Amino acid sequence: MVKSDASTPDEYIASLPDDRREAVAAVRDVVNRNLPPGYTEGMAYGMIGWWVPLETFPDTYNGQPFGIAALGSHKNYISLYLNTVYGSADEEAWFKRRYAASGKKLNMGKSCVRFRHLDELPLDVIGETIARADLDRTLAYYASARGSATRARGEGA
Repeated sequence: MVKSDASTPDEYIASLPDDRREAVAAVRDVVNRNLPPGYTEGMAYGMIGWWVPLETFPDTYNGQPFGIAALGSHKNYISLYLNTVYGSADEEAWFKRRYAASGKKLNMGKSCVRFRHLDELPLDVIGETIARADLDRTLAYYASARGSATRARGEGA
């Protein structure tokens, strides 16, 4: 993974090669235009990230803000991490159906959609995916999943 020392998304984008700069800026714009209220954009783990501020939701497993998406330029591709798709079988199935309907080929890990060129990514599907991340619904799902994980480890009631 190529990690950036940029302190703002604008600095990060400015540091990219021309071809990557255009793609990352376009995806960032789509995420920001479709981001429901309550989330913050900034830099996290050397990438552009979107998360729930700790002031809103401090009860995370690692003490870090709960992230819903991240965007990073790596050596061989650009990655868009969609944490709202990861971990929810329903959201993942919805996302894969919508992506397939776009006619574009999906290259995806657990939460990471990899692409080399902007035209490989269905921006409308990305926008819809982000728009579905209603803050209350997302936090309720996180709390439910976290409670299940805590119970599975024998830590909860």
